[in-house]
Amino acid sequence: MDPSKLQGAHTALVTPMLDGAIDFDGLTKHVERQIHAGISGVAPAGTTGESPTLPHDDHVEVIRCVVAAAAGRVPVVAGTGSNSTEEAISLTKAADEAGADGFLVVAPYYNKPSQDGLLRHFGAIAEVTEKPIVLYSIPGRCGIEIGVETVARLYEKYPHVNAIKEAGGRCEKVSDLVRLLGPDFVVLSGDDDLTLPFISCGAVGVISVASNVIPEKVAHMTALANGNDFQAAAEIHRTYHPLFQDLFVEPNPVPVKFLMHHLGLLESHEVRLPLSPLLSENQTHLSQLGAELGLE
Repeated sequence: MDPSKLQGAHTALVTPMLDGAIDFDGLTKHVERQIHAGISGVAPAGTTGESPTLPHDDHVEVIRCVVAAAAGRVPVVAGTGSNSTEEAISLTKAADEAGADGFLVVAPYYNKPSQDGLLRHFGAIAEVTEKPIVLYSIPGRCGIEIGVETVARLYEKYPHVNAIKEAGGRCEKVSDLVRLLGPDFVVLSGDDDLTLPFISCGAVGVISVASNVIPEKVAHMTALANGNDFQAAAEIHRTYHPLFQDLFVEPNPVPVKFLMHHLGLLESHEVRLPLSPLLSENQTHLSQLGAELGLE
């Protein structure tokens, strides 16, 4: 896949569930809605898709379902990360065989490996595929950051490790990545509320949670910013900034699933333990916010 196809707004897809099972019909409809709204790509079975609690077979079936639903119209960058290198390799191989266009690989969580450990971990994954790998640095969840030098060393040895979803909250890091790695390396925001600041520093898009709900707005905002029309992009940002923030009032994807169900976009807002349903006061708040933003 051409790295330029990683630019723009990609949706970190939720995994719809009904009575404890994956709602594949709901997932197919969700992908169709995303594509119809003009989203640049979809990322199934990532952490927003509850990958830590998807058994291996379910994980792969989610990817297969999304690949089939997308039908080549937009790139499918499948979540294949794990805190176990062996499991991440297995998931990457399976996703590759299922037809994914690339892979979103989160830093190992809980283990807290050194930067050398990260090099070895991501290098081992890169050895089993030639398709693009999007690194995912989210220190708030994983307890570690994928350092700029580590990214550079991976990119030098494995040219298909050519992108990062950066969710560390620092424009400085985005600037360093762009300066050191050049225009062919793709930096994507991992936070909806930082998409515009990151693009101003050289990022070229976002892997978004909010676009599960408002794909048209996120896609348009990102396209405007990439076209250097920050004034128009900022108007969208200011309007939906409360949503960007409040979708994390409880651990992701609990709030976004609730709001999607409330808006009739999902049959259920089920999540798998250890996640639990949204607290009632937060349900009220998100429902009111949806009404205020005209989402109903």
